[in-house]
Amino acid sequence: LRPSRPGGGAAGPAAADPLCLGCSALFSRHPLATFFHLFFRVSAIVTYLFCDWFSNSFVACFVTILLLLSFDFWSVKNVTGRLLVGLRWWNQIDEDGKSHWIFEAKRVSTIAASTEVEARIFWLGLIICPVIWTMFFFSTLFSLKLKWLALVIAGISLQTANLYGYIHCKLGGQKSISRITSSFFVTADVSKRQTRRISENCIEEHGNTASR
Repeated sequence: LRPSRPGGGAAGPAAADPLCLGCSALFSRHPLATFFHLFFRVSAIVTYLFCDWFSNSFVACFVTILLLLSFDFWSVKNVTGRLLVGLRWWNQIDEDGKSHWIFEAKRVSTIAASTEVEARIFWLGLIICPVIWTMFFFSTLFSLKLKWLALVIAGISLQTANLYGYIHCKLGGQKSISRITSSFFVTADVSKRQTRRISENCIEEHGNTASR
């Protein structure tokens, strides 16, 4: 027999649902994505600060930090943004060779699998790390460590690109993607019609010359 509530109803698994939902909201539902969202960018910062302790080779430190920044850019752009906050952005080239930037934001109902904690971790890591690299930029200028300047600029560029892309997705990505995709298909359809007309005109002219 199941224990009954004071009101007489049976206390089944649903009785613990509000408490379980409250507890589960505090934990990450994508722990691996949350970990790698912070791992590469924090590792790049820590390596930049303490690389002299591990190696005296500037080239080794430079390549290691640049690889960490590249891994971070790829993982945040293609994986963690889609899983943690339901946002993504990318670049697409049409048949004419024109570049189109597409920013996509999923609806709220489709990102229920992510928690509020994950969203906070995502945005905090996305905003704080570019600020830290900006501080590194001024420190390299004031300390005249110009050999690190190119690496710091690369760090600012890669992480600011993700920040800009996701802010654009958050503010108006769904509208922009519909406009861009519609314009893309319209231009593609117009170009196809033009090529068909040109081919038909060439066939007609060839037929007229042959009949003469």
